[in-house]
This record gives sequence, C-alpha cells and structure tokens, in this order.
Amino acid sequence: MATQKFMGKHQLIDRLAAQVGSRDMAIGILQKRGQLAPDGQTLTAEGRRRDSMTAEQRALDRATKRTGKKADELKYDPKTNRATLRK
Repeated sequence: MATQKFMGKHQLIDRLAAQVGSRDMAIGILQKRGQLAPDGQTLTAEGRRRDSMTAEQRALDRATKRTGKKADELKYDPKTNRATLRK
C-alpha cells in the first residue's frame, strides 16, 4: 500500500495525498479541516500538532476522542490505520 511509506512524523500531507490519490485534494482537505493555511503551504498550529504525530499517534488520538477511552486501552493496526479496543 502506498500509504505505508508515509507513517512517520512530518508526513501529514504526503500520507493524505497517498490516501486520496492527489496532492491538491489533500491540500484542500487539510485547508477545510483548518490544519493548513489558505496559501496551501503553511501549517496552522493544529496542523503542526498533527504533523508532529506519527500515523499511529493520529489514529490513537482519533480513537480516544471517539470512544472516550485512554490510548493504552487501544491497539493500533497499521494495515487499516485504525485503533480499536484491546481485548
């Protein structure tokens, strides 16, 4: 999978571009989320925070917000880029 090579920190735009298939579309999504400034090049404070996370950290962050559970109660699956409850 193309997104597997963009798992580290500071690869937010590249990873999203690989997921959606277009860098321009990724930039538009990040601008809509408020993570990228209207110029399409500058990350906002929220964008810098997300960009400093790995793909695993972002997945755990999404899951903790969604479930209300702590990150140590979740496990990350890199194949699906999802965090689920530990059994």
